[in-house]
Amino acid sequence: MRTVGVEEELLLVDGETGVARALAPRVLRPFDEPDEDAEGGSLVAELQREQVETDTPPRIEMADLLTDLTSWRHTADRAARAAGARVAALAISPLPVRPTTAPKARYAQMVERFGMSASDLLICGQHVHVRIDSEDEAVAVLDRLRVWLPTLLALSANSPFADGRDTSYASYRSQSLTRWPLSGPTDVHGSAAAHEQMITDALATEVLLDAGMLYFDARASRRFPTVEVRVTDICQDVADAVLIAALIRGLVETAARDWAAGTPPPDVPTRMIRLANWQAARHGMAQNLLEPVTSRPRPAGEVVTALVEHVRPALTDSGDLDLVLEGVARIGSRGTGADLQRRTLERTGDLAEVVAAAARRTIGHE
Repeated sequence: MRTVGVEEELLLVDGETGVARALAPRVLRPFDEPDEDAEGGSLVAELQREQVETDTPPRIEMADLLTDLTSWRHTADRAARAAGARVAALAISPLPVRPTTAPKARYAQMVERFGMSASDLLICGQHVHVRIDSEDEAVAVLDRLRVWLPTLLALSANSPFADGRDTSYASYRSQSLTRWPLSGPTDVHGSAAAHEQMITDALATEVLLDAGMLYFDARASRRFPTVEVRVTDICQDVADAVLIAALIRGLVETAARDWAAGTPPPDVPTRMIRLANWQAARHGMAQNLLEPVTSRPRPAGEVVTALVEHVRPALTDSGDLDLVLEGVARIGSRGTGADLQRRTLERTGDLAEVVAAAARRTIGHE
């Protein structure tokens, strides 16, 4: 069975005011400098000092992944409390913040090259790594799962507020990502050679600093034998994060099986997937999504059901089917993280309480 590892970017916030705080150096001080080539299990810095990132070791069982994610969230929160803050699984700070770039040479180069596109960017996502067997398989998987990624974005939507205002989006983080030169969905590559040529051509422009700046919704990892899916917001509820990971593993396995069987990838233009991403970001699960192959509007619940049916054989084989069915039903009845944030604001009238509620939910206290 394919292993799964998850990276989560967490916001550092003031426990009283809810304002994001640039405390990452203090939060991370007790932790040794990590081995960047190690496969998981660390708490590290990210682009801005107002955030930290956790990552898990590769796991087979979703129960183990749940344990890891829960443990790292608690570890990060304890470290944040010691520094006078909390961690909150929010994809964007609801309250105004002027980010402070972390002291790392690469980040300084990014700010110098991309200006405010880098210096003002403070977003938190969930990145899921699923093991693959070869570069050929990785590219085949990317070509076949691309049409389903907007559905994952809708399920994870958790960034409705920014700069003290309602953005009118369920996932404003996904809109913020478009400021990078290369982001969003990819074309169908067709082969590992074509995929490698795409990277070569992109780097030859000298626009990007390196291949790490291919901020696509999904990509083949340059460091690990994995496909990395990056499209989703971070989830407030750790159980939702595990749901997303299980669905992504199901998509990777289904795509690999289809490739092995000679089934071609869906012939959907990238521009249509961009439209599907926008629709998912705008409404989350609250209105129609675009059906992945026809690109026609369809009730969000029906599109999610179609996703589950698409990966059902893989979920059955991995033992994840019940977990996914329960998780999808939970989001269907409770709503997404964006819905939770908006309900909290409607109830309290206070964005600081939106942040506080998210901080409690991050470690399972609400």
